[in-house]
Amino acid sequence: MRHEPQSRRFVNALGDGRVVVKLQSTCDLVQDAHLVWRDGKRESKHELNRLGSVNGSEFFSATVPAHKSGKYIFYINACGQPQWLTPQGLEPNSVKPKTWFHYEPRGHTPFATPAWVRDAVFYQIFPERFWNGDPSNDPPNTEPWGSPPALRNFMGGDLQGVLDKLDYLGDLGISALYLTPIFQSASSHKYDIIDYFTVDEHFGDMGLLRKLVDACHARGIRVILDAVFNHCSNLHPFFLDVKKNGRRSRYWNWFFVKKWPIPDRFARHKDALEWYECWWGYHTLPKLNYTNPEVEEYFLKVARFWLREGHTDGWRLDVPNEVIQTFWPKFRHAVKEANPEAYIVGEIWDDATSWLMGDQFDAVMNYRFQKALLGYFAEETLDTKALDHTLRQIMLDYPEQATAVMLNLLGSHDTARPMTVAKGDVAALKLMAAMQFTFEGAPCIYYGDEIGMEGGKDPDCRRCYPWHKPELQNRPLFDYYQKLIAIRKANPALRTGTFHPFLVDNERELYAYERSVEGNRCIIALNRSKLEHTVTLPARLTATELLSDTSVKGGELIVPARQAAILRVEA
Repeated sequence: MRHEPQSRRFVNALGDGRVVVKLQSTCDLVQDAHLVWRDGKRESKHELNRLGSVNGSEFFSATVPAHKSGKYIFYINACGQPQWLTPQGLEPNSVKPKTWFHYEPRGHTPFATPAWVRDAVFYQIFPERFWNGDPSNDPPNTEPWGSPPALRNFMGGDLQGVLDKLDYLGDLGISALYLTPIFQSASSHKYDIIDYFTVDEHFGDMGLLRKLVDACHARGIRVILDAVFNHCSNLHPFFLDVKKNGRRSRYWNWFFVKKWPIPDRFARHKDALEWYECWWGYHTLPKLNYTNPEVEEYFLKVARFWLREGHTDGWRLDVPNEVIQTFWPKFRHAVKEANPEAYIVGEIWDDATSWLMGDQFDAVMNYRFQKALLGYFAEETLDTKALDHTLRQIMLDYPEQATAVMLNLLGSHDTARPMTVAKGDVAALKLMAAMQFTFEGAPCIYYGDEIGMEGGKDPDCRRCYPWHKPELQNRPLFDYYQKLIAIRKANPALRTGTFHPFLVDNERELYAYERSVEGNRCIIALNRSKLEHTVTLPARLTATELLSDTSVKGGELIVPARQAAILRVEA
């Protein structure tokens, strides 16, 4: 073997305490592989089933009952060498090793993720730029709607604006909203929070939030809020108390203060780091100290408060990787206690395995998926095999419970708009959207992507929705998104079905896969090339191509250049 295999494990959601242990082997000549599990004095052997191959690695898994802690090792007969895989590495199989991997249950409940997310279509709104529904609460110096976005300017968007546009969202087919921070803050983005228990006065108040959430619920739309728990505003009363009183402040240990007194101004970016820890050196964002139990308890109260008092349905977690990880199991317990069906989705940009073990998040913002789609369809820096490998890797890295509720995005308030990345190529955006709405997980539209809004990196990706300029609204693209949403809702296979790629064609730039569940089977083919191509289907069949509403019979499908096809198999 070229190097030592790696193991991954997580608790599944069957409710009987079983554990799925995954093994990654860098040898593709595995004759036999099994898991030896030791529970007290009892020992059991479990066959490792092959899951698939990605980037030169073979993946295997075994499911074992594990109501309590246990130990395990792997037996691998690979590349002609029967060996044990232990914490010390590969050892000869002539004697049973003395060192074993340890398993400790990571929580007292099985890993269950909210069922409603599997059916959801999310819409992310940056409230300050979606719509100004109440000009009477505008901040001072509010600029005309549609002015160029800057780091510190205001356009007047608010919660009333979201409420005013629910008919639009309902017409599109949205079933869940993700709102970026709405709490009291001095900025337009609200990631520098002054009061975690108050709706920002320029957005509305608690009464308006409840009115919005209740109106959404009446339409079958869930609402999740944005949790900024790693840092707060330098104008937060607790931090101001530290600035004023130093070590005499009861909040001194809420922050990481290095020097005192703290200046009111800093000449250059990151100068504040000489006095206190702050997010990426921004003096307006002092970092919170979670080794202090008071900080933990405060934010657990925040988590419960908005679920119970705001009637909301979950949390998106801002930079959770920068918060001490021991906090998140407590957070999950508090959230699920307040609302067992609440959704917890973290902002993790890379491999999120350690947060998706059943005791912390339900899912993450699927930036790995986003990068793969942009790289393949928009930038064309990936070939078809690389796309397939990335998608398979994501699904092998995470438990099925998490994969099923991933937040699959193409753009966000932190990234350039997909239309801009695609250099205005509508066909590329349509191909990405077609995959987004037919892949495992919950699709999330960043406001305006459905009409082809453009914008570079922050702050340019935070332009105002052009309600006032119909010429900037690509209505055929809106119709395409609307149709994709309707197709997804009408076909359970696209929401909960298995995922099976059957065509990975580098030369013709074709990718095709099947999703199926009992009573519903769909086939999706994506043609990135500038030529029409014929796809050989897994079997002769009768189907309806749902984007064009045409019949397909036989064992072949013609996919036009730069287009997608979505088949519902009838027979």
